[in-house]
Amino acid sequence: MYTYQAFGDRYVLSLENHVEITKALTMFCEEKQIKAGVIHGIGAVGKATLRFFDPHTKQYIDKTFQEQMEIACLIGNISQKEGKPYLHLHITLARSDYSALAGHLLEATLSGAGEFVIEAFDGSLERYYNTSIGLNLYQLRK
Repeated sequence: MYTYQAFGDRYVLSLENHVEITKALTMFCEEKQIKAGVIHGIGAVGKATLRFFDPHTKQYIDKTFQEQMEIACLIGNISQKEGKPYLHLHITLARSDYSALAGHLLEATLSGAGEFVIEAFDGSLERYYNTSIGLNLYQLRK
């Protein structure tokens, strides 16, 4: 699903073509027991489902795009929710007409290369569901 090289607390990953990005990155975090950190990456996808959060309804609106697109930027963070890796990822995708799509990444399937860097932090970041906002937020110590 991926190959990687470690550089201290940083990992450079190359995902295999046609792999679903969020699944592969989550599996990597499980394998390496990364409980807090950041992710960034580039590549290309043939299908992506993006989400947009509506604060009035406290619901995500999902939309799937199926076309060849370049990952102009993927950025996000790693934490834990209920003992499992929780990846919060945002993505900007470039279309062939040079327009862009952006939003919260639910899932995307590579169509070409996928190159990512994960920086692991010491310790663990936990999340909890905030009912008044409708989102999973950091549970930070004071």
